Amino acid sequence: MRKTIFAILLGFSGAGFAGGGMLQNECSTCHNITGPAAQTLKEAFEKKGPDLFYAGNKYRQEWLVSWLQKPQRIRPAGMYYGNHIKAGAKGDEVDVSTLNEHVALSKADATSVAAELMRLKPHDDLTAKEKIGAGAISKQMGEMAFNKFLGCMACHLIEPEYGGLSGPEVYTAAKRLQPEYMASYIRSPQAWDPKSWMPNKHLSDINIQKMVNYLKVLSEETENAK
Repeated sequence: MRKTIFAILLGFSGAGFAGGGMLQNECSTCHNITGPAAQTLKEAFEKKGPDLFYAGNKYRQEWLVSWLQKPQRIRPAGMYYGNHIKAGAKGDEVDVSTLNEHVALSKADATSVAAELMRLKPHDDLTAKEKIGAGAISKQMGEMAFNKFLGCMACHLIEPEYGGLSGPEVYTAAKRLQPEYMASYIRSPQAWDPKSWMPNKHLSDINIQKMVNYLKVLSEETENAK
């Protein structure tokens, strides 16, 4: 499996836009910035990029500023993998030629857009329910739960070139996502996206905490390896 560059086409026309204007005029061509989430499978399959109308509940602002300047693919097979898969010698493979690059922004535009995205917080009620306490879990125990008991590695990479391709990589999740969002999404993906194909595993509070801590371990290991 090859690690490739994140493919969401935004079609920015250049620098100089205010953050709000860029969201309305450029980002909205591929991203849902007003809500609600997709209500039908047809709408879900037609997504070109992730929903941004709750970006302020989801992302870390410093990560947004950095990523928008040097975008890299987080979903190896794009938003809907069914559109980007071809048969290969080893089974299904990602057809990279069908994926589009995300345009890189200047530092000024990235900072402005990130600030506007952080204002979009319609789901404060969901994140407020999550209390992230101090905790630790070994990588070995976390991987056992993530893969053997929950089967998450069928869709997610836990390190470059190791894991599934149909969902977003998780070895950078804790760097880009707020911990309360991670906990809430693990608790009920459909509360955020009714047509999400991530299953609700009905985890207990303790096991949700363990998963969040495991994602932190993966991100820390990735950072230390650089």
